[in-house]
Amino acid sequence: MNAVPQPKSASRWEIPDHLLTIEEYAALGETDTGFTELVEGRVVMSPSPVADHNIVVFELGQHLAGQLPSHLRVLPETDVNLGLAPKGKPGFSRRPDLLIVERAGIARIRRDGAMVRAEEVAVVIEVVSPGSKRTDYYVKHDEYADAGIPHYWIIDTSEPISLVACHQAGEFGYLDAAAVTGTFTTDVPFPVKLDLDALLD
Repeated sequence: MNAVPQPKSASRWEIPDHLLTIEEYAALGETDTGFTELVEGRVVMSPSPVADHNIVVFELGQHLAGQLPSHLRVLPETDVNLGLAPKGKPGFSRRPDLLIVERAGIARIRRDGAMVRAEEVAVVIEVVSPGSKRTDYYVKHDEYADAGIPHYWIIDTSEPISLVACHQAGEFGYLDAAAVTGTFTTDVPFPVKLDLDALLD
C-alpha cells in the first residue's frame, strides 16, 4: 500500500523587525498568511477577495486580452516595484488586480527573475472591494501617479458597475475622468471597448 503524499504547507515567516527594502520584500516569496503589498517598507496584508471581485477581474482580463496591441500583455495580480524609494531604502510594491505591461518588460522579468517595474506598465487596474474603496480611490491613486504609471482605471462593482479612467497630467498627477457606466470606450493608450455590465453577467 502506498502512502498518499501530504501537501506541503506554505512557508511561514515572522513579521519583519525593520522596514523592508524592495529587495528584502521580494526575497520573502509567497506567504501562507495571504496577499501582501509593501508600503513605505511595511508589509501590508489583505484578505482574499470575494467571488464577484474575482469574476470581474477574470472577465476584464479576457475582454482586454483580445483588444491589446501586440506589444502589450495583460497580467493579473502581479507585484510592481513602484520605484518610489532610493535603492536600499524602505520600498513600495503593490499587487494590482490587473496590469497592462510591455512585452519587453515580461521578457526582462523572465530573464532576471525580478519584479515588474512601474515604467513597464501602460495601465494599472484596481477592482474596488468593500474594504479597499479609500485605498483604491485615494492612496493607490496617488502612489501610481507618483510612480509615473500613465493610466489608472478604477472599476467599482457597486450597482451600476462603473469605470473611472485616470491619466497623467504632468505635475498635477492624475486627471480623473467622470465615472462611466454601460460601455467604456477609449483610444488611449490603445483603442478598447468594454461592456461593463457584462463583467458581472
